[in-house]
Amino acid sequence: MDKSENKIQPIKQITDKHRQLFLEADPSQEIIKSYLPRAYKFELVCGKDLLGVVLLLDTHPKTVEIVNIAVDGKHRNHGLGEYLINFTCDWAKKHNYKTIEIGTGSTSFAQLYLYQKCGFRVVNIDNNFFVDNYSEPIIENKLVLKDMIRLKKVLP
Repeated sequence: MDKSENKIQPIKQITDKHRQLFLEADPSQEIIKSYLPRAYKFELVCGKDLLGVVLLLDTHPKTVEIVNIAVDGKHRNHGLGEYLINFTCDWAKKHNYKTIEIGTGSTSFAQLYLYQKCGFRVVNIDNNFFVDNYSEPIIENKLVLKDMIRLKKVLP
């Protein structure tokens, strides 16, 4: 697949494929429904193929949070997650945001690597976030997910 054909654009209509990707990043339909109407919604496409999604929320003045980011399983490990994050940074700068935040599971090793590679720094840990906010236990990398690692990037 030629990356030059990839395009990030606002999501006009949410499809089942979008919903599947949202659930890969966040396994709670209830939590997704709580932020989806307020989110800035973008999709990464190549032709008619949906490759990834990113959802952003205003959280504080001049701060936007990536609340959901996912790349289709068939297209992972080709730089598309980094492409979505770089798009988000550019979009945030153009819209006068100064900070981008993101949270991920303490057992989400690949995501933690990616976010730090993209310039995010760990700023906080929400202890028992996933235990307190999700009805079913989440198992990731053979570990029970309990804590959320909060990261932020200050934009230049």
